[in-house]
Amino acid sequence: MSPSTKGRLKRQWILALLLFPLLTYGQQRYAFNRGLFGTEFRLILYASSDSAAQLARRAVDREMDSLNVVMSDYLDGSEINRLSATAGSGQWVPVSPMLFGVLQQAMIVARKSGGLYDPTIGPLSQLWRRAVRRKIFPTKRDIRQTHRIVGYRHVDLDSASRSVRLRKRGMRLDVGGIGQGYAIDRGMQVLQELGIRSALLDMGGDILVSDPPPLPGPSGQEQGWRILTGSGPDTTTLLLQHAGITTSGREHHYLEQNGKRYSHLLNPRTGLGLLHHATTTVLAPDGTRADALTKVFSVAGIKRSKRLIRRYPGVAVWIVETKGGKTQSWKSPNWPPTKKP
Repeated sequence: MSPSTKGRLKRQWILALLLFPLLTYGQQRYAFNRGLFGTEFRLILYASSDSAAQLARRAVDREMDSLNVVMSDYLDGSEINRLSATAGSGQWVPVSPMLFGVLQQAMIVARKSGGLYDPTIGPLSQLWRRAVRRKIFPTKRDIRQTHRIVGYRHVDLDSASRSVRLRKRGMRLDVGGIGQGYAIDRGMQVLQELGIRSALLDMGGDILVSDPPPLPGPSGQEQGWRILTGSGPDTTTLLLQHAGITTSGREHHYLEQNGKRYSHLLNPRTGLGLLHHATTTVLAPDGTRADALTKVFSVAGIKRSKRLIRRYPGVAVWIVETKGGKTQSWKSPNWPPTKKP
């Protein structure tokens, strides 16, 4: 799985690290950090004892390590790469519940967005990674030939047998645009099964929170986890609970051709990097949708996103877009009230 651009943006920081006391009524705050999926993974939870917190941390770590082996397109022997190797063979391939689950979610987003997000973008991702590394723009022929084997409509899923068939030879799956959100959803499920009710998971900027932190004494809970979003004078604080939030946006990798600057973020419909640059924040009921929909709305841009948002009840979006040298900002009508930090 490719390193997330969200981790580089540094636009969302967790104030809970500084604002909440270590000791609360019957609960203690614990924070754990590790490298994972090519980025930093942070876990904050409230537990009744050191042993309960360590048990939860180990359980989440096991889940994350399992997901990495399943979903990483950087590991030669990963399950998703073994599945991609069967493309065009006509085989129905039984897969693990983890891989089938993330592919189901990816296909839902692909269909609903009309292909603005596409989990079969792997061949294009590889083409552009090489191009950026060598600083050589791909030829029209290379783009055209690679684009022909990209298309979510060539993926078949069978829920009864939990099997997958990739119909075109050369297809390659890449769930990097949804995998981190899916992973933090799975991690939160593990915590809830262990009785941890107040937690925050942050995978390189993909953030998921459950119940708010408890207040000191028997007085209840905070209104929500305090999450900073935006940058500079636009920085605001959101108070969130039971929600996922992700920011995805412009990074330093791009290619120039004929006076045009092509973003690292690809449009699966055209096979090209975007000519507009967007920093997109999505607030959703879960991490999976927050992660994937930042790609959808970034590719769509502000104009199309104003119509597209109607397809996603319960989802809010904030886009800052630079196009033709001009920058504009748009928030969906349901963007939550904010306050200056």
